[in-house]
Amino acid sequence: MSVFNAYMALSGKVDAEVIREERLSRHTTYRIGGPADLYVKPRSYPALVRTLSVLADEKVPWVVLGKGSNVLVSDAGYGGCVITLGEEFSKVSRADDGCITAGAGAQLNALVSMTLSAELSGMEFLVGIPGTVGGAVSMDAGTRHTWIGSLVRDVVTLVPGEGMRRRRGEQIEWGYRSCSLPTSEIILEVSFVLTHKEKSAIAAEMDAYLSKRRFRQPMGLPSCGSVFRNPPDASAAKLIEACGLKGVTVGGAQISEMHANFIVNRDNARASDVIELMRRMHDGVLAHSGIELRPEVKLLGFAA
Repeated sequence: MSVFNAYMALSGKVDAEVIREERLSRHTTYRIGGPADLYVKPRSYPALVRTLSVLADEKVPWVVLGKGSNVLVSDAGYGGCVITLGEEFSKVSRADDGCITAGAGAQLNALVSMTLSAELSGMEFLVGIPGTVGGAVSMDAGTRHTWIGSLVRDVVTLVPGEGMRRRRGEQIEWGYRSCSLPTSEIILEVSFVLTHKEKSAIAAEMDAYLSKRRFRQPMGLPSCGSVFRNPPDASAAKLIEACGLKGVTVGGAQISEMHANFIVNRDNARASDVIELMRRMHDGVLAHSGIELRPEVKLLGFAA
């Protein structure tokens, strides 16, 4: 693996931002994480294709990072290349049939705002959820009862070394915080089918969702959102709270006093602080309730 050769082949030679040793705490909602060996933000499709080709030639592992809203990066960082999709992948457009198409790099809040302006209903439940369209689709973001996958008409991905591939929404298996799209492919663009509704009614639903999130979740502090998946017919937050773990602190990280399934970065927390709290939450619930919690947050840069 030669990160240096990859850097020299890309820097100033492709339409992309190319940085060595970029701290990933700048690119996650947790504000935690060490440096990536290489960070590339392609601004166009040809730049992305060229980046992947160079990384393959130099045998540099890579990962795509959106807004970093569901990721915990290790204190040591990531030994490879982190790719963030740039301008060309952040566009949102509306067709006459009410279908909205969004680039994978588009911010979820921008997409939700556009649906309100266009009087198109279906995405109200996504208001206040941080992230990008690509990240939201890859993990089928949503609530306990509504998921973004149910709105997808089709998805365009890039298969490295081969080219683009389009799938209909019904060809994809959508699950709780997951979908069947191969992790080896990069989501480029997603089209959604929405329905017309009066703007005032959409706004009222969005306000209700946002008010509920502000009341129940620590939205003013850096976090990754829910740390663990909800077990079947149970609430991870309630299980953790039943163990008396609300408010427990390790280093700069704390199990939220507002929502027990959130770990917040209160004071320059390290990834190791968060991992220790996750261990206590997992082990506490297993001992108290006999239920093994599964992480919802994705871990990057940790040993397997």
